Amino acid sequence: MKYSEISHFSHSQHKLRFEYSEFPFKCDGCKEVGIGSRYKCCSNTCDYDLHMQCAIPTPTLYHPFYKKCSFQFMSHPPGTTPRYCNACEKDITGFVYHCKACGFDLHPCCAKLPMVLDDGEIKLYLYSKVSSVCHRCGRKGRSWSYRSTCKRYNLHVACVREMLVENWHELYIRRGGRGGGRKIETSIPSLKNTLYSAHSNSKGKKVKKCCEIAGLAVQFVISAVLGDPTSLIAGIVGSLMSRA
Repeated sequence: MKYSEISHFSHSQHKLRFEYSEFPFKCDGCKEVGIGSRYKCCSNTCDYDLHMQCAIPTPTLYHPFYKKCSFQFMSHPPGTTPRYCNACEKDITGFVYHCKACGFDLHPCCAKLPMVLDDGEIKLYLYSKVSSVCHRCGRKGRSWSYRSTCKRYNLHVACVREMLVENWHELYIRRGGRGGGRKIETSIPSLKNTLYSAHSNSKGKKVKKCCEIAGLAVQFVISAVLGDPTSLIAGIVGSLMSRA
């Protein structure tokens, strides 16, 4: 459910307004990168952003991959031991869904990743484990993955996270830091080369089509992991990738 303005416990001094951003932002709730839909502080005196999933959390969440678990939304990870997300294998440093019985943890955006991404041309299904190798890292196992219907294209959620983290510093600097107004000229620059390097030993139009489909897969998985799995944001991510 979306509201134009909300009050949030994590930023009680100001209201937050729903908006759309083509620029990446860092969520002040889960501390992860985001793009597209967000709730931003209405005041001009501070810069506070939340993913929709962090701004309007579900108190208790059940996930089909963990049928015996009951995940509770928490503003901080429990205990003093470092924790990681069971979906993307990255550290938990802010808002989290935690199952007390099993000890599993999920980032809010990971907890609500769509089970199917479908833009009418390509369908990607979310799996907790797949037997095929990841299109980016060339390995099996690891984290949750999105896999195409034909089972030829597979991307670890962890690998998508890594791609974002690797380039976040550059995106942040290009904006001029928090609150900066400079336009990003190149975003997520390594993705295009990553895709094509996977087929360096292949030839022909078939390979070109393969890379185009894989490119669509990457765009939609990135959009989902960033918290906004919509065709609009996938298009924005695609245009940013094309500049690399």
